[in-house]
Amino acid sequence: MPVLALPAVPSAAASYGTPTITLSAGYLSGAVGAVGDPTVGVTVAQSGAPASALTVAASASTRSSVARTGDVTVTGSGGSRTLAVAAQGVGYTDLTVKVTGLGGRTATRTLHYAASAAVRDSAASRYLTGSSDASAAVDAGGGYIVVGDDETNTLRLYDRNNSGAPVRTWDFSSALGVDREIDIEAAARVGDTIYWTGSLGNNKDGKVKPDRQTQFATRVTGSGADTQLSLVGSYHGLRDDLIAWDSAHGDRYGFAAGAADGQAPKQIDGFNVEGLEFAPGSGTTAYIGFRAPLAPAVPGGRALLVPVTNFPSLLDGSAAHATIGEPVELDLGGLSVRDLRRNALGQYLIVAGSWAAEDNSAPYALYRWDGRPASAPVKLIDLPTGDAGAWEAVPDVPDLDAPGARAQLITDNGSADLYGDGTAAKDLTHPEWKKSRSTWFTLG
Repeated sequence: MPVLALPAVPSAAASYGTPTITLSAGYLSGAVGAVGDPTVGVTVAQSGAPASALTVAASASTRSSVARTGDVTVTGSGGSRTLAVAAQGVGYTDLTVKVTGLGGRTATRTLHYAASAAVRDSAASRYLTGSSDASAAVDAGGGYIVVGDDETNTLRLYDRNNSGAPVRTWDFSSALGVDREIDIEAAARVGDTIYWTGSLGNNKDGKVKPDRQTQFATRVTGSGADTQLSLVGSYHGLRDDLIAWDSAHGDRYGFAAGAADGQAPKQIDGFNVEGLEFAPGSGTTAYIGFRAPLAPAVPGGRALLVPVTNFPSLLDGSAAHATIGEPVELDLGGLSVRDLRRNALGQYLIVAGSWAAEDNSAPYALYRWDGRPASAPVKLIDLPTGDAGAWEAVPDVPDLDAPGARAQLITDNGSADLYGDGTAAKDLTHPEWKKSRSTWFTLG
């Protein structure tokens, strides 16, 4: 009787497919000694096997002095995991991330990792990635802030308590009719409207750039992670209005000369705006805070605020020109305004810094003020300058009389060499490697 051949029984290994692994981003930034650095999502699967049976780990590093395989941790047990890296040193490394499935089958992906240096107050610091040039910020409620930068016209919504990428972005360039950077340097919120302004100054080479003369307003709907912005108005004549006012008052502050073609803006007698906030009890009079000039334009001169008494009317089109009030000169120890913010109690914080361009080394301080011209600001703290970045933004102001009051400040890291390769952060190729730093300071 003939014997029938039975089909071969496949081995257990042959019943499993090759695993798949996907990273939510191919690039990641961290910092030595950081708390809560940005993470990357890892998605894994294998046909014929439950995702919980797969293991994920780093299997190689091209530069262990920056991060070793053991510095990579992966949490989670299903198809979606979270990968974090604890930096060992400054620089770049490529980390091989491997998934191992049933049957011994594997797959890998490469994560390009960059680590910056340790900073003072690392436990109170977080990193806002996607841009290195934060220059203005306002509170969006629910633990979120809207941040503008001075290299692009993009507004970004961040979780202010955690490092990572923006959760939402907006760019109103087309609607505003601009195709170059506005050089966003300041913002202020009144109710559901956020007002933004460019620096009004020339570029660093002294060339007049009309797009930098832009102010615009955005309407806020929702709050927190659900915040949405829409454009509601713009104005492009404030620079001319300020120069005309100064010329009509005997060139009191030298605006025309400071803004002339060929004049760099970050000079003691230059023309450059970096602060915007409304006067006490007002939603119509806005203080325009100048980085330059000082008043007078000599070492030790006072910081300058110019009130525009019809600011919202400029942006909604109901006023043709700015109405200028009596300027306010403040003793900030020879420093100028780098940001200005008011709370509902009428308390102001002023971020004071140098008019000069040495952003990563010049002195900075935080002052308290009551917003009234006759009142003198009071220094609260000197801000640390040993780490990369210029202190540029304060999103909101706590009750300054409350014990243990804390304020969050944000740096512009654009000119900083974050990773030790001589590349300014603003020139980095990958947005995931660009970052500004926020730090909470106790003011009591």
